[in-house]
Amino acid sequence: MNSFYLLQNPEVFQGEKKIKYTNSYFEGWYFKHTIQNKSISFIPGIHIEEGKKSAFIQVITNFSSYYISYPFDEFSFSHEPFFIRIGNNFFSLNEIKIDLQDTNIKIQGELFYSNHKKINKSFLMPNIMGPFSYLPFMECNHAILSMKHEVNGLLMVNEQPYHFKNGIGYIEKDWGSSFPTSYVWAQANDFENPDCSFFLSVATIPISCFSFTGFICSLILEGKEYRFSTYNGSKIANFRTSSQNFNIVLKQKDYRLHIYSDTKNSFSLKAPRVGSMNREIFESIDANIMICLSKQDAILFEGKSKNCGLEIVL
Repeated sequence: MNSFYLLQNPEVFQGEKKIKYTNSYFEGWYFKHTIQNKSISFIPGIHIEEGKKSAFIQVITNFSSYYISYPFDEFSFSHEPFFIRIGNNFFSLNEIKIDLQDTNIKIQGELFYSNHKKINKSFLMPNIMGPFSYLPFMECNHAILSMKHEVNGLLMVNEQPYHFKNGIGYIEKDWGSSFPTSYVWAQANDFENPDCSFFLSVATIPISCFSFTGFICSLILEGKEYRFSTYNGSKIANFRTSSQNFNIVLKQKDYRLHIYSDTKNSFSLKAPRVGSMNREIFESIDANIMICLSKQDAILFEGKSKNCGLEIVL
């Protein structure tokens, strides 16, 4: 597949050439599912460390996290239609099939997705990274594949049923060589207002010999997307963070977005560093988040969620 096709279809496997010619690379997809106060996320992916290739699936629940490694030859993919397989596990934009067993975790089942809500895209902004999507030397590329969709099906997690009937889902992915050295990532779509979904990333972005703080944020509210980002002239008016919470105010013309999130429960995940999955980060999938959108001091929306995905890496 050519580079333009890959840019316009970020969900597909981007690393077909990388796995042949690169000694350090990673690519991973993130599938989150929430029903009431119960969440579970799957992170299937591959990585190349000094030319050695491996596949993996990470799992995070409200109670724990797991990393399961696979031989690289158990990874396969399709561009049209898009899907990936790792072992007996199947992932696509419309369904996943899980048959996963390791020392401490056994998960089996199938989930179906429908009614996807996606961010606005254009030729100049093929995904959430906007024009930065066209830069070939980015350390980490990011794509949002579904801000929100309906989830139905059943998973058996260590013999405990996770029944999804009109559940809520989210899909994103990352690829490159390393995660940013420091960043804040938050995602929520389980608000009292069912027409609200939210994503935020603030990260240290290295380019050549210098670095800068870049951010991307999308709030989809009743069918309208409000985008705050480095590339569209938005600014960070205030930003405070600790290992457990963050408080940030973003401004874009007359709009102002105030976001606060905190967590008590977070679990270990492995993250890429120069292709190696030897870096430890911590994620919560049931953090609290509160957002307030205003325009010229008039409040347009206030909302909160208790099922927010949150990573704070300092």
